[in-house]
Amino acid sequence: MTQSIKILAALAEPTRFEVIRILWDGREHCVCELMEALGKSQSCMSRHMTSLKNAGLVVDRRDAQWVRYRRSPELSKAITSLVEAALALDKPLKRKSA
Repeated sequence: MTQSIKILAALAEPTRFEVIRILWDGREHCVCELMEALGKSQSCMSRHMTSLKNAGLVVDRRDAQWVRYRRSPELSKAITSLVEAALALDKPLKRKSA
């Protein structure tokens, strides 16, 4: 599977897409914060985060009993542009006033 297919497949799942939206702020987020924001269990988040890590979109860091995630600093410009385009497309369209 090519890297672009892995990335697109990872982004195609709604929970993972929302995780990327959160992590795209450039900060590090604890898995407990992601669980709360998305209303998901620890096991569910673990599966989704593994998919995002395997796609190369996120990296993690263990901090005692917590795991913290952030977007991968190794992303190419092309991948970053692809993700940003997907995030931009998902924003509600602004209507022109009549």
